[in-house]
Amino acid sequence: MEKYPMLFSPIKVGTQTVKNRLWMPPVSTNLAVDHGHVSDALIEHYTNRAKGGVGLIVTEVVTVEPTYVYLPGDMCMADDSFIPGWEKLCASVHEHGAKILPQLFHPAFMAFPVPGTPRLIAPSFVGPYYAREAPRPVTREELKAIIRQFGDAAERMRRAGADGVEVHAAHAHGLLGGFLSPLYNKRTDEYGGDIDGRLKLTLDVVREVRERCGEDFIIDVRISGDEYSEGGLTLRDQVYVSKQLERAGVDMLHVSGGTTIKRGSAIPGNGTAPASHAALSREIKKHVSIPVATVGRITEAWVAEELIEDGYADACMMGRANVCDAQFARKAAEGMTSDIRPCIGCLRCLNGIMFGKPISCTVNPDVEGDDGAVEPAAAKKDILVVGAGPAGMEAAFVAARRGHHVVVVDDQDEVGGTMRIAAVPIAKQDLCRVIKYQARRLEQEDVEVRLGERLTAEDIARDYAGYEVVAAYGAEPIVPASMTGFKQVCTADDILYGRVHPGKRIVIVGGGSVGCETADYLAPLVNDLAKTNREITLLEMTDALAANESGAGRAVLITRMMSKGVRAITGAKVTKVTEDTIAYEKEGEGHVIEGADTLVLALGYRPDSALADGLAAVDTTVHAIGDAQKPGNIRDAIGAAYALAKEI
Repeated sequence: MEKYPMLFSPIKVGTQTVKNRLWMPPVSTNLAVDHGHVSDALIEHYTNRAKGGVGLIVTEVVTVEPTYVYLPGDMCMADDSFIPGWEKLCASVHEHGAKILPQLFHPAFMAFPVPGTPRLIAPSFVGPYYAREAPRPVTREELKAIIRQFGDAAERMRRAGADGVEVHAAHAHGLLGGFLSPLYNKRTDEYGGDIDGRLKLTLDVVREVRERCGEDFIIDVRISGDEYSEGGLTLRDQVYVSKQLERAGVDMLHVSGGTTIKRGSAIPGNGTAPASHAALSREIKKHVSIPVATVGRITEAWVAEELIEDGYADACMMGRANVCDAQFARKAAEGMTSDIRPCIGCLRCLNGIMFGKPISCTVNPDVEGDDGAVEPAAAKKDILVVGAGPAGMEAAFVAARRGHHVVVVDDQDEVGGTMRIAAVPIAKQDLCRVIKYQARRLEQEDVEVRLGERLTAEDIARDYAGYEVVAAYGAEPIVPASMTGFKQVCTADDILYGRVHPGKRIVIVGGGSVGCETADYLAPLVNDLAKTNREITLLEMTDALAANESGAGRAVLITRMMSKGVRAITGAKVTKVTEDTIAYEKEGEGHVIEGADTLVLALGYRPDSALADGLAAVDTTVHAIGDAQKPGNIRDAIGAAYALAKEI
């Protein structure tokens, strides 16, 4: 608290006092059960964040009626049957001194396509570009019923013990956000036509909630301070909206930005600037007297402290950071910032949500775990971990924490493995923080780390007799012999490690995430056609770039890469490589690239099984994890390591 006095000072919201200004914004978990009821897993999830020290929690989406579902595992408050679960959740959060505001929402044209769902409703016939069909305009009579449903849900929340509610009107998102946005509201009745008409539905909901729940019930409204879209809401619009919301009795504003339709604008991807919407909250804060919270990739305590101290906001919503480390607030308050598990902003916590998977984290394999708390091993063993990458370091830490004697050996001169080169491309620098964090934990557990040693099966059989071996030494890039005849050929790893300096005219084969990040890394920072600029052609055999990625991070990467002049050709199969040419086929037509000076291969990885095979021959127990077992991403590697080390 001494280090962050503003962040950990109390603040009054409405008639209530919140103990600090480090808050948890809505982050979908997919943990609800039975069509939106609170589960034990949901109670544990939010209780862990309250126990970890956050002052206020805004829950994920809570729908106010049962017909339209936002996500299969989201919560609902459509009738009294939902109240008992919320009573348990609110009581558990309150036990640790935190406030809780359920986020009330009507998904409208953003509803999940559950079979049997009736035609989606919207302000007008205009719907998101990915809609299966144009939604129908909601009628005025239906709006009266929906307003009552918001009031009903809020009143049930009050009865369940919630401190208030957040009304979601941001991101051109759902019914209220859609009505507010000129992108989707083309009505000419009292609910459209100008900003007052578009705002009317939100004001009607606010008034209904206030009338039903009283003055001591917090009403927070989430808005986009700017939709960052041509034809969308502007900051000037939203300053006006904020004033009207305050006059209507709103106690707090939660200022986000962008829309869900313009990918990367509402939820910033990895590597983007922290506090992405802070300029919006700062301006709005000048024009209202109620508290204003900001949000948008605020993942470090010092950033939040600066934002509050410099007048950008009264409080900071920190979502992904608190998913990554449920003890974030406590550690920051105690000055233990080096022990905070670093969020890298990759958004894999949400990538599986649309497919019905529960929330997860790349850096934290157990988002509900007590920060490394694991059961002691029944029998203590000697464990040799070969490889000090993300999988190896995670396995070594967990095994040591369980009481095993652990030695880590790596042939490189630094820990980190391939995560070191994964941090090289633009916007990936947060991976360096993960390496430091994992290395620090090994030091805290007194794990012996030996670097610059390349072990063979014979070495292990001789020097580590009796040790159980964890093979976590990664994988090797795929290099087809048919492509090695070019005048200068290398892998993406060679480029990122700095082992090869490419020429000016570069062809990259492979448009997965590694190929795209390498192209982005090599491309000119400014696409100004300068003579010194590199010319980069990216060939991808499938019809999509970075197909294994999704969401805001992918959108930001691809648009940035393309803006630099990278020539990306999808559906292109390389057919022949000579010393001077690269031939490929697209849509049955042959093409030849001449004049290139460097061929970069980004065709994926294959496990190197030589060491594991050799150890099997000398009857040593071996566990292969991470890329040494099956190439994947960092989340796969850390998750597999955690699972294995818990069982050894």
